[in-house]
Formats: sequence, C-alpha cells, structure tokens
Amino acid sequence: MIDKKALGAVIKGKRKAMKKRQNEVSSETKLSRNYISDIENGRYAPSIDALSRLGVCLELDLNMLKMTEIQVADK
Repeated sequence: MIDKKALGAVIKGKRKAMKKRQNEVSSETKLSRNYISDIENGRYAPSIDALSRLGVCLELDLNMLKMTEIQVADK
C-alpha cells in the first residue's frame, strides 16, 4: 500500500525544484491541474499512467523512489 501523502510530497518537491507550476505540468502531462493538486496533497494515489506521465515531465526515475518512504505496511 502506498502512502499517498509521502508520494505527493515527493512529486511536489520535484516539481518545485524544477520551478514548474502546476499549470505547466498539467499542460505537459495532459492531466488536470486539480488532479495534480489532489495527488500532491495526498488526496488521490495516481494511476500507473498518471505516475508515468508525471515521471517523464518531472524527470523522476520511478525505479528510484525509495519505497520505504512511500510504502505503508499492510495491517
């Protein structure tokens, strides 16, 4: 299970480090700005497709995400 807030923080941090606005990411990924905001704020876990688009746009290597930071033990 994925920690949505931690994943959103990683995505938001990368976006801000690249000095991109949500509108720019929205335009490049064809995802709505509201959906990107919801992902960044931990309200939604992105689909594989959305995560892939965000990864390309933000130059985020999805294989390098530290699973210990975004994964929650199933209880």
